[in-house]
Amino acid sequence: MISNFEQLLVAATEQDQPQRLLFLFAKAEGSSDSKKKKKKKNDEQHGTLSPVMCVDKLPEEIESFKTLSEEADSISKDWDFVIAVGLSGKDGVAPTVDEAEPFLNKMTNDLSSGQSMAQYVIFDREENPVMIEVC
Repeated sequence: MISNFEQLLVAATEQDQPQRLLFLFAKAEGSSDSKKKKKKKNDEQHGTLSPVMCVDKLPEEIESFKTLSEEADSISKDWDFVIAVGLSGKDGVAPTVDEAEPFLNKMTNDLSSGQSMAQYVIFDREENPVMIEVC
């Protein structure tokens, strides 16, 4: 299991075929019930996630989580989580930006329609891995 962003980058570069990493930045909107309770660390939180923006990059185009976050913040600071997945190339060639677009759309649709997010790696703004369960 990938537990930090650096591991994601390493895993992408170690695949048999070149990868393009797909990122969906999402905003959390908590339910009114969760706001009434005091939260403790590791407590379950309930609410919804809404897509904010997407980007795809080759692993070598990403220096670190910090630089990716800063780039995202320069476009919109209105995100709480980044959802990531690798898209595999073929015949030694990484997928193109155009080839990535339908998969970015799928990620957005999966999030918006409440589909399982188990196939994605998710980090919060502090680079902590997050598990999202569909209720």
